[in-house]
Amino acid sequence: MSLASIAKRFRIDKPQTFRLSAHDPAACNGLSIDKREAKDMLAEGIARLGELQERLYASDRRSVLIVLQAMDAAGKDSLIKHVMSGLNPQGVEVHSFKQPSAEELSHDFLWRIGARLPARGRIGIFNRSHYEEVLTVRVHAEYLARQQLPPDCLGKDIWRKRFDDIRAFERHLARNGTRILKFFLNVSREEQRKRFLDRIEQPAKRWKFSMDDVAERKLWDKYMAAYEDMIRQTSTPEAPWFVVPADRKWFTRLAVAGALVRELEALDLEFPKVKGKALNELKKVERALKEER
Repeated sequence: MSLASIAKRFRIDKPQTFRLSAHDPAACNGLSIDKREAKDMLAEGIARLGELQERLYASDRRSVLIVLQAMDAAGKDSLIKHVMSGLNPQGVEVHSFKQPSAEELSHDFLWRIGARLPARGRIGIFNRSHYEEVLTVRVHAEYLARQQLPPDCLGKDIWRKRFDDIRAFERHLARNGTRILKFFLNVSREEQRKRFLDRIEQPAKRWKFSMDDVAERKLWDKYMAAYEDMIRQTSTPEAPWFVVPADRKWFTRLAVAGALVRELEALDLEFPKVKGKALNELKKVERALKEER
């Protein structure tokens, strides 16, 4: 089984029929390999991603935006660490979107996102993103109140309007050369419990744990409903969602790496071709350099 084929089934191409309950967080797509084989397969994917990134950077015409969303302890940070390890840091930027600042709250909800989009030739990775505005803000009504929106911008249809805005925003980016790939790391409630306990029991990991994590865990069902609606409303051909099983980190990394390889290969990235007068000049320089010997 190739790396690219592993990820194929996780892309949501028919969002209108999407049901989160139909996606098993512990699934591994029938793949039965040992840790060494998984490590070797991931290494191949990482190497291929490095090659594709070099073409992206050299062509300087497109950009790639990778969006990661998940519940706490789903493995977003470790995914970035392992899967993106072969990328050239010069062409990659990672942004983690925390609670909005006072300045950010004084603008529309997409303002801070627009300021951090990847330039042409670059890869941008969003660890959480504009989707917090239809997830965390939707679950916590008090967060919406802090945004100081005028009364006519509120109402029961606010989430439908935000989905409209997000689709339009992403369509605009796609039309201007940005390929958007969005990943929901689908961790189970039981696996999250185990990872929280692991953080508490290991002194080197305790700094990762927050009491807020416990409070958010109590809202699990509300979050799952928000995620399901979000994916239904915003998985589009130009900006698809991938719902990736996250209970087994080794498989999560393989699936995401496979999806990235598959989607970047579809862009048909090529190195710029040197021809005509420029090529003639290069050949003159080549001859001169060889004659120096």
